[in-house]
Amino acid sequence: MKISLLHTPEGVRDIYNQECAKKLILQENLQRLLRQYGFHAIQTPTFEFFDIFSQEVGTTPSRDLYKFFDREGNTLVLRPDITPSIARSVAKYFSQEDMPIRLWYQGNTFINNSSYQGRLKESTQLGAELIGDDSVDADAEILALVVQSLQTAGLREFQISVGHVDFLKGLVQEAGLNQETVEELEELISNKNFFGVEELVEPLPMDSALKQLFSMLGQMYNDSSELEVCRELSQGYPLLEKALKRLTELYDTLKLYQVESYISMELGMISSYQYYTGIIFAGYTFGSGEAIVKGGRYDDLLPYFGKQAPSIGFAVVVDQLMAALSRQKIAIAVEQRQSLVVYTPQHRENAIAYVRQQRSLGRELMLVLKKPQCGRADYEAYAKRFGCIETIYFDQEDGL
Repeated sequence: MKISLLHTPEGVRDIYNQECAKKLILQENLQRLLRQYGFHAIQTPTFEFFDIFSQEVGTTPSRDLYKFFDREGNTLVLRPDITPSIARSVAKYFSQEDMPIRLWYQGNTFINNSSYQGRLKESTQLGAELIGDDSVDADAEILALVVQSLQTAGLREFQISVGHVDFLKGLVQEAGLNQETVEELEELISNKNFFGVEELVEPLPMDSALKQLFSMLGQMYNDSSELEVCRELSQGYPLLEKALKRLTELYDTLKLYQVESYISMELGMISSYQYYTGIIFAGYTFGSGEAIVKGGRYDDLLPYFGKQAPSIGFAVVVDQLMAALSRQKIAIAVEQRQSLVVYTPQHRENAIAYVRQQRSLGRELMLVLKKPQCGRADYEAYAKRFGCIETIYFDQEDGL
């Protein structure tokens, strides 16, 4: 046997035993919460046609996609993101529905990151999409659900950063920045280099109010009242005024859900997904350098597939959340229920009859034929390794 056959490709990993059990329980708890909010399950294919994730859609860059061909020569990709697949499905199966649609999903996504980034190339996402509602109330409900999702997972210390794509877009338009400058600006913001942003903007010819607004991109606001200065400086700039008005209304609505303490407004927030059209957000906690949850409003995505419907959604990055819980030493309770049943050939009939009867009552039993060379101590250790709560033997004269 080749030793190389035991290894996985870079960026993917096996999950087994207790870690796998904890992950399944975490997912079950989150699924239960999503159902409590009235969301319905949906599953979409692991791979789709390339056009579902093309540049026009505004999702993952082509170079980061896993691409291959089917027998007919069509270009297919492993999904890097589940939201475009949901949008396609809704446009196909709910084309005539004009009331809100609530869907939740769970599945693995695949992004061919550069090896030096050290990120998983396959990760599990669990999320929800609220389609057909463009109100600030929908934004608030989704964010309240995000907060409760992280609380359900066991987190107590985390923060959700909320921004609006039109704020930076409005600044760029009003300042008349060229594409090269915009790309440099976005790179600085991505790296949280807001001193660099001020240095970039300072020599450029623009209104002083705009320069002051650019200098506020790196600030965090923890109450809608703190945006007052921004609102004053934005007067006369329609796109900026609209974005700030939405954020103000959103924060005030979140107070009704009593989750505002977990929310910070970040005007300089940007996303790699180009299909976002309104608020965008990401959640962070200790022990994870990456976002554990991300999402936003994407009112122009479903029209790409032929259905006019505003939408908002989010995805919990389960693997990142698991890592954060582990590093914060937050336990996921795994109920040990399995018992080990060991039998000898002479007691086969009694052992099988016993496990059949007990399994019909809901018990979890692992049935194992005893090896002649192994004693009870071996099976006690075996049971312990696999989390069994007890060991039952059918190897005595009386059969038990």
